[in-house]
Amino acid sequence: MSTGKTAIIAGSGGLPALLAAGLDAVGVPFVIAQLDGYAMDNPAGWPVEPFVVERLALLFDRLDDLGVERVVFAGAVQRPAIDPERIDPRTAALLPRLLPAFQAGDDALLRAVIGLFEDAGFAVVGAADLIPSLTASAGVIGAVAPRDQDIADAARASEIVAHMGPLDVGQGAVVARGLCLAIETLPGTAAMIDFVRAARTRFPAPEGGEGVLFKAPKPTQDLRVDMPAIGPDTITAAQAAGLSGIAIAAGGVMIIERARTVELADAAGIALWAVAP
Repeated sequence: MSTGKTAIIAGSGGLPALLAAGLDAVGVPFVIAQLDGYAMDNPAGWPVEPFVVERLALLFDRLDDLGVERVVFAGAVQRPAIDPERIDPRTAALLPRLLPAFQAGDDALLRAVIGLFEDAGFAVVGAADLIPSLTASAGVIGAVAPRDQDIADAARASEIVAHMGPLDVGQGAVVARGLCLAIETLPGTAAMIDFVRAARTRFPAPEGGEGVLFKAPKPTQDLRVDMPAIGPDTITAAQAAGLSGIAIAAGGVMIIERARTVELADAAGIALWAVAP
């Protein structure tokens, strides 16, 4: 691992602080750049450098002054609304490359953002490159093994996600008894699972739950900045939706707060496993 300073470009959630702790533990210097309008979970009180998208060029200058060599994107971010009145002249020169991407899918927008950081001289690395234990190898992760029906539902959901991927639609699907209950779209995984929970009022799950959430990266997805993730909130939502399992692509999905995530899955009787590509 390079010992050059790393900038954590932070959205919301626990991943930015997790990366900060990991870098600190191995003595790699870092700075956290917090996107305006978002707040990372920061129980350790790591100092942050706030920034706004409309002044991206000024962020590049600041990171350069701080000796940053590489950046890692971490945390949840929705597409920001651009305020024209906040744009500085140098960032305005970047907008012809950025604004068209706002009209395209998530992959196109992220590729544009990566390109801007790379052109500014920063290497872009993935969170899992810094902390490989964020992902899982193939096999059962928790104490609850998937049932035959769970495995079959995961396979069906994997097939659906594979067909959605080239269209830049989403990273997940929920299948029960071979039937697709929901697919992930722009609102995200939480909204998809909540849709399934609401539908349970008409189609109750049997004792012990039924249905599997499957998550995997899209074929064109740049995993340096947009690797899918699950965490404790995913388990809580899956339990509320009456699901019996969660399957993820081995090596392609991060598990945030892994110990807590597994603990919740085991307590809820939810099978949690990783599927080989």
